[in-house]
Amino acid sequence: MTATPKILELNAFDMDDTAGLDPAVAELVARRKRTFGPTSMLFYERPLNLVRGEGVWLIDADGSRYLDAYNNVPSVGHCNARVVEAVSRQMATLNTHSRYLYDIVYTYSEKLLATYPKELSNIVYVCTGSEGIDLAMRIARTVTGGTGFIATDNAYHGNTSAVTEISPSSASTDAPNPNVFFVPAPDTYRLGAEAAAAKFNADVRAAIATMHERGIKLAAFIADSIFSSDGVFSVVPGFLKETLAAVHGAGGLYIADEVQPGFGRTGEAMWGFMRHGIVPDMAVMGKPMGNGFPIGGVVVKPDILQLFGSQNGYFNTFGGNPVAAAAGLAVLEAIEADGLQENARATGAYLAERLSYLSQRHDAVGDVRGVGLYVGVEIVTDQQSRTPDKAATTAAVNGMRERNVLVGTAGKHGNVIKIRPPLCFNRENADALVTALSDSLAAYADRKRR
Repeated sequence: MTATPKILELNAFDMDDTAGLDPAVAELVARRKRTFGPTSMLFYERPLNLVRGEGVWLIDADGSRYLDAYNNVPSVGHCNARVVEAVSRQMATLNTHSRYLYDIVYTYSEKLLATYPKELSNIVYVCTGSEGIDLAMRIARTVTGGTGFIATDNAYHGNTSAVTEISPSSASTDAPNPNVFFVPAPDTYRLGAEAAAAKFNADVRAAIATMHERGIKLAAFIADSIFSSDGVFSVVPGFLKETLAAVHGAGGLYIADEVQPGFGRTGEAMWGFMRHGIVPDMAVMGKPMGNGFPIGGVVVKPDILQLFGSQNGYFNTFGGNPVAAAAGLAVLEAIEADGLQENARATGAYLAERLSYLSQRHDAVGDVRGVGLYVGVEIVTDQQSRTPDKAATTAAVNGMRERNVLVGTAGKHGNVIKIRPPLCFNRENADALVTALSDSLAAYADRKRR
């Protein structure tokens, strides 16, 4: 059986193979390898040497412009003028740690918390999403007295030691933590939406039962509601209500990882969990909240934070610093002023519709799924067998790169094209993406026939 590819292996460039690269690019690869060592990965068969960004565009050193349909971190667009101005102004005024009072930090906090359900009224700032998930896990252990966690079986939630244990898509050879249980993501393509949702909830209940049999108390269930690393499964809105009830029934907490589905990306709601009509116990945000400026946060119910705080101290030196707050506030203002959540809804629906037509032209397009500006295209050997085709997926992604459109890959078999552009992505951009994907799939099919 073929091993499940890890997240760092998907569409990775081999830094030992620089033959055929532009000499300047090859020299940069050599410098990267010399300074970063073997743990740093690059994308694409021909790595990009990017020097500038603007909106949905990334510009290479040779002047080539690439349509960015991959990077969710610059959520409101590369070098967004509103964010750049706010960060520059605050950096020129003051940036210091969080043990002083500073107005903009609370202005931002109040505006951010106003986007959440009223039950989630406290926030703890950190510097990255990984830190946020790590803290959420620590809170869950303290508040519940449990040690058990449930996550999906190809999830990625971050890279601290603790968070890697609930991120099976990470490249780790460490022995699995016996307190962590994994369930398959809801495969709507092969099971259908309702059956996939029912199976998912049955699997969660079974994991809880197995924990109980082994004397392990549940601390928390964690998922991002679009199951992004698992292959982008948006499923039917509302099915996570049953998950939440099962988790709470077992005395555990529900952690919503909003790093990827948050900030209006689904178009239907500001936060991914809202599509399901649930209120998690904690929601974690990461770098998209600052358009790439290092900031993260854990939004939490106050009674939970109070209980945690009564037993633990927590201090993050630069979490929620004034410059980070300025960046975050500017992101919220851009989403509101530029109508980016509505754009995600409308443009995402248009993109999904255009992509769906490709299944009539290309037998390799097995499924198009997602919501808003988070779309997955599953590539298969043929639509009848639905067999995952990682080779065709990698070829398509690199073919699109050669056609100046950047996308990524996801899924347990590495055969899902992951599309998650900045929220300012428009219909013209969507048309360009669909054309590039269609042409890349056709070119790969032609090569196979020869």
